[in-house]
Amino acid sequence: MIRTRPFEGRVDETEWIALREVVPSATAPLRLKDPQYADRAVTLSTVLPMAWPAMVRADGTAFVGLQTPGRSGDVSRDVAQAIVAALAAEPGTAVQQLGREDDGPRLQDLLVDEPLDVTVHDGFDFWVDGVADPTGEVSASMERANASVVPTARLSSVMSAYWCRMRERCHLRWAMPDDEDQLLDAMARLSAGQALGLGDGTKYVGSFRAHGLLVPVWDLPLAMTADECEAPAAALRARLDTDLAAPRPLTDDERRARSALLSRQLTLR
Repeated sequence: MIRTRPFEGRVDETEWIALREVVPSATAPLRLKDPQYADRAVTLSTVLPMAWPAMVRADGTAFVGLQTPGRSGDVSRDVAQAIVAALAAEPGTAVQQLGREDDGPRLQDLLVDEPLDVTVHDGFDFWVDGVADPTGEVSASMERANASVVPTARLSSVMSAYWCRMRERCHLRWAMPDDEDQLLDAMARLSAGQALGLGDGTKYVGSFRAHGLLVPVWDLPLAMTADECEAPAAALRARLDTDLAAPRPLTDDERRARSALLSRQLTLR
């Protein structure tokens, strides 16, 4: 069964979406509910070498990949299957392939429901931390991955918003937890009132729907740093929250603004 919101029910649903779809290199420790695994270190990674579902270091630390091809139609179940396989794997080995599992546990079953403590990395050197002279496929895969990493930073003033620098522009990509229709109405009201931006030189460019929620995107001036996004992002979130708390019918101008927002929306599959 395909789940359109595989991370629904978790307190950090938007963070999982951002790490799955937006962030190139990041890790976060995971805490399992089962007390028998209280002493096992399990770390979520956006990507692992050769897109492995999981790997276990020589010291027993398990890493589980999030940006891996789907198998069951439910990303939550697929990643949970990788966690279970990693816990059973021998130290110093990789879980290179998993089959389809349609009735196994999901992340919501395995993990303590607490916000992810995300660390964004400049590259993928953490794959080989503690290895004196990494060689072979993992090293080659790391070099290829490092060459393609887009500089990225996580905002601290709001949840699940990530700044990134491309060649000619910077962007803010922000996974939001709100109901899509209500969020679009609120954004339309702000857009009609010229209040949907993040400051001078910024521009709302559209959104994509990922795992059942919206991820709006803004263009930023090339010189605008992640730190400089903090206050404008917090102010915009406050404006959205105020509007969402007191909804009202859209005016003609706001309906036109909403249609414009919809025209710049796509769905990731």
